[in-house]
Amino acid sequence: MNDSTPRDTGRLHEYGLFIGGRDVPCARSMESLNPYTGRPWALVPDGEEADVDRAVAAARAAFDGGPWAEMTQSQRGALLRRLGDIIRRDAAELARIESTDNGKLYREMLGQWQYLPEYYYYFAGLADKLQGDTVPSDRPNFFIYTRREPLGVIAAITPWNSPVLLLTFKLAPGLAAGCTFVVKPSEHTSVSTLEFARRVKEAGFPDGVFNVVTGQGALGAALVKHPGVDKVAFTGATETGKVIAASAARNLTRVSLELGGKSPNIVFADADLDVAANGAIAGIFGATGQTCMAGSRLLVEESAHDALLEKIVERSKAIRLGDPMADDTEMGPVSNQPQMNKVLEYLEVAVQDGARIAYGGRQDPTLGGLFVQPTVLSGVTNDMRIAREEVFGPILSVIPFRDEAEAVTIANDTRFGLAAAVWTQNVHRAHRVAHKLRAGTVWINAYRVVSYATPFGGYKESGIGRENGIDSIREYTETKSVYVELSGRPRDPFKLG
Repeated sequence: MNDSTPRDTGRLHEYGLFIGGRDVPCARSMESLNPYTGRPWALVPDGEEADVDRAVAAARAAFDGGPWAEMTQSQRGALLRRLGDIIRRDAAELARIESTDNGKLYREMLGQWQYLPEYYYYFAGLADKLQGDTVPSDRPNFFIYTRREPLGVIAAITPWNSPVLLLTFKLAPGLAAGCTFVVKPSEHTSVSTLEFARRVKEAGFPDGVFNVVTGQGALGAALVKHPGVDKVAFTGATETGKVIAASAARNLTRVSLELGGKSPNIVFADADLDVAANGAIAGIFGATGQTCMAGSRLLVEESAHDALLEKIVERSKAIRLGDPMADDTEMGPVSNQPQMNKVLEYLEVAVQDGARIAYGGRQDPTLGGLFVQPTVLSGVTNDMRIAREEVFGPILSVIPFRDEAEAVTIANDTRFGLAAAVWTQNVHRAHRVAHKLRAGTVWINAYRVVSYATPFGGYKESGIGRENGIDSIREYTETKSVYVELSGRPRDPFKLG
């Protein structure tokens, strides 16, 4: 690590808030727990509303004047490239920190951090391509053009499953556009964001451009309602997103919301069932099911149902649970105790509603702690709660269908619309079904693939707006229209245009 390594207090690493380009002491702190060991490993600030005020003021000052406001778009792009280089240099250490904080596999976190620089390089390349248009004028003697200008101060509120990846979805385009940020990470996983803040400073971003406040949920609520915030960019649960949207609306603060899902993974009988089984496993048990795009509903054509179910059960039995840092571990613990309780409660509800446990269905008997067995449920119908509500855990609901029309009907019969997949060797069917699915991302013969260059977001209650790709940078800009009168002659003050 660099010379900004957190102070070791003997047993725990201790952090401050990050405001105005420096570590700021906080009156209160809270322990960050390692989900694998169950023991605290770091102390992070438990901030107050006054800390939010200070962070927003720092972001506002950086936006309104000083070095950041005076930089050219090309200069901002150069800083983004430098940040990407620093992330690449420190990827292994940052992955270790994030895995320790949220319990996800180190090798998954390492791959994620090694890919993150590409986001900053991509948006660095877009920074100096934010251009307006010249508009053909229907007004004599007027030249009209538009400008793309940065939106302002962004409040980014991020979840515990992939803290800095999901922050990057917001930060890279927002910085490229010229915005400034106040970030509130989950109270369960704040360490990697605080460590990341030090890399932002090292990259040369001016003080106040990037700020981090940590604490309980009330801190996020204070940030959302703050009159100095121009936009709230949130990733998390749908119900929380609704509360955030309602609160932000009081100030007419813009929002982008990347919310929950109950994504259908549709397997037709002509699919390669071995490949589809691996895709289903990756879609739900990757990241211990703690991902918004999890393929939690597996829709299987009736003639292939039993064969595919058998393959998935056998593969699930072989999944190795254990230390997230170990190379041979395939599934880590649930990230925190409240989420563990939620997963176990949904298992009880599913059985009460008539679902059958084909495999798993309980806390792991050997590891205990926050480990839940990978669970496969059969006999599920789409009206059961387990098929309607997001669990955010390693529970796969298998639902049979008769034909293509019924598969599409079941897939779309949900209040969510984040992601979906189609498994078939029939190219016509693949595209036909993909076009009918009401989801923001559809994979064909694949699952859980994202790209910095491709828009990501949901239909219906899965969100508002898009992250990644060219579309996302526009979410952080305002369009200004400029009319230039060319004749220099006085005009009738009571005549429009």
